[in-house]
Amino acid sequence: MSVKSRRSLLLASGALLAVAAVAVPVVVGTASADPASANQPRIVGGDKASLSDHPYAVYLTDSGGNQFCGAVIVSSTAVATAAHCAKAVAKQDVRVVAGREDKRTDVGQVLGVSKVWIGKGYSDPTQGDDIAVLTVRGQLDYRPAQLPKSGDTAAYREGTQATVLGWGRIADGGDRSDYLRSAQVPVVSDNTCRSDYSVYDQKTMVCAGYEKGGIDACQGDSGGPLVVGDTLIGIVSFGDGCGKPGKPGVYTRVSTYTADIEAQAKPRVFG
Repeated sequence: MSVKSRRSLLLASGALLAVAAVAVPVVVGTASADPASANQPRIVGGDKASLSDHPYAVYLTDSGGNQFCGAVIVSSTAVATAAHCAKAVAKQDVRVVAGREDKRTDVGQVLGVSKVWIGKGYSDPTQGDDIAVLTVRGQLDYRPAQLPKSGDTAAYREGTQATVLGWGRIADGGDRSDYLRSAQVPVVSDNTCRSDYSVYDQKTMVCAGYEKGGIDACQGDSGGPLVVGDTLIGIVSFGDGCGKPGKPGVYTRVSTYTADIEAQAKPRVFG
């Protein structure tokens, strides 16, 4: 898979970009079985993770139970994901699966979606604004991730160690993971990321990964979380392949959208 969307393949600035539909290198399935998998990455070079440590990590399926993206709980009634994930499947067919570490089990919750908010100006991952908030039908029983302050820069300093989470592919073009996986990746400077991707926009994007590659999100990881501690700083968006040297993963910069996410995630009040 070339530039991770990590859901669909895009031709941008002469590079084949694959949008990451599920945070961290995750494998994307076929279009018929996985509507959003065209550019999905999965965690590459990571390890098995536990929901006891990251209870806010969730994934999205279509009405047939096919996982196509990742997401992250931001309130008792909402999850954040990538805009390209939210647009991949019709609202009435999206399911949010929470509390399920192993996709082969039936533990946890499976909730439908009642409302979809997509970042203003979104057209495709390489143009920025790759953010969406899904309001669920019912209540999520798991602790949400913390959001950074609007415009915060501290968590985005070069070298900051962050954790990416997902159920995507464990190698570029490899098998998808049945279990939640995580990987540690350092935040990359804006200047370095701009030299790696001509489409890079430091206001809406942030890069994380190693110059030598080997650890990254992959197909199926799009929409999943990049966290520092329990603070959500990024959403898996796109990249060039999975774990390629000199091609870090590109994530949506959450601090740019904190106010929007909070407004959309506010629990509904009925009179």
